[in-house]
Amino acid sequence: MSRHPDVPTITIATRGTVTYDPPDQNQPRFTSETTVLKRVFTLPELELESGETLRHVQIGYETYGNLNEAKDNAILITHYFTGTSHAAGRYHESDVEPGYWDSLIGPGKAIDTDKYFVIGVDCLSNLNTGNPMVFTTGPLSINPKTDRPYMADFPVVTIGDFVRSQYALCRYLGLPKLRAVAGPSMGAMQALEWGARFPEFVERIVGVIGGGLQTEPYLIGLLRQWCAPIYLDSNFRDGFYDQANPPQAGLAAALELVTLTALSPAWANKAFARRPAVPEIGPEQNLRNMFAVENALSVTARSRAAIADANSFLRIAKAVQLFDINPIKSRLKARILWITAKRDLLLFPEYAERGITSLRALGLHVETFELASEGGHLDGLGEAKPAAETIARFLN
Repeated sequence: MSRHPDVPTITIATRGTVTYDPPDQNQPRFTSETTVLKRVFTLPELELESGETLRHVQIGYETYGNLNEAKDNAILITHYFTGTSHAAGRYHESDVEPGYWDSLIGPGKAIDTDKYFVIGVDCLSNLNTGNPMVFTTGPLSINPKTDRPYMADFPVVTIGDFVRSQYALCRYLGLPKLRAVAGPSMGAMQALEWGARFPEFVERIVGVIGGGLQTEPYLIGLLRQWCAPIYLDSNFRDGFYDQANPPQAGLAAALELVTLTALSPAWANKAFARRPAVPEIGPEQNLRNMFAVENALSVTARSRAAIADANSFLRIAKAVQLFDINPIKSRLKARILWITAKRDLLLFPEYAERGITSLRALGLHVETFELASEGGHLDGLGEAKPAAETIARFLN
């Protein structure tokens, strides 16, 4: 998938090998040359927090490393807003980039696949529906009541729903507990939700760029602005759009907002300054002539929108808005490592500070680490390696 090289988002690989078989106890050692298999688990039904029930729920996942005899070395990786299960390695040797946390997951790395059995998982309503390596039940899935795609009839889903589907996967894999749940951004929210919903199942939580214990009002409003271009696209048709003519312009604009708010002024200054997109054509000559930073964001957003779904985007945004573990936080027992990014302008460090204060007030063991780089929220993906030693020590 093409994108602008100066915009640090993860290129999502779109070809590889898919299997419906679970991993056995004799998987080959995971190395930098290992080709990652995409696996698919089907859950017969899942009752949602909304009261609706989803049937024939598909969950995509992948594994790295091997489960030990005691089955107590499993680590679940939960992904960020626009992410997928592809946390490490490559599906195909020609992939431009590995999974988003490849700098942290692998032999001898922070999440050491010579020690741990690591599982990456696709969330419900994953927005990357046009990627054949993503398996998720969402708005484009067939509604058994109508034999047509759900589209706007797909129910609201929550972070709690994501976690309960992941719990079903873990039990399917025969896991009695998890050594840890770890994830960046929305993945960190899922990790906290895991700890609160299944306190006896989760020993440790590693949250990176994850904010606090709830989605704060300002972020709720910002998420609404992310969604606004989709609602305003004339092709949206209240969510019952023609799949051959979807609200692609609105979705691209939404993804452009996602990317910009996940970066920082320091990134824009360093990568682009005030250069025009085309050196010999100044932005002052025509309204449509862009600065380099505008063009880069637009190119990246359009390429990402080509394999994404607008209704799924809206469901993920709603799930993040609804996140709030305060009513069940007293159930938490896990040890927690919370990692923030110094220049995060999306999930501000102050959100995390409030959450850490609340967790410590419960008597929980909470360690912290700050990524000192200047790139913004996305430093929790591409610049997380400075936290590797801290993560490795915490997991041990």
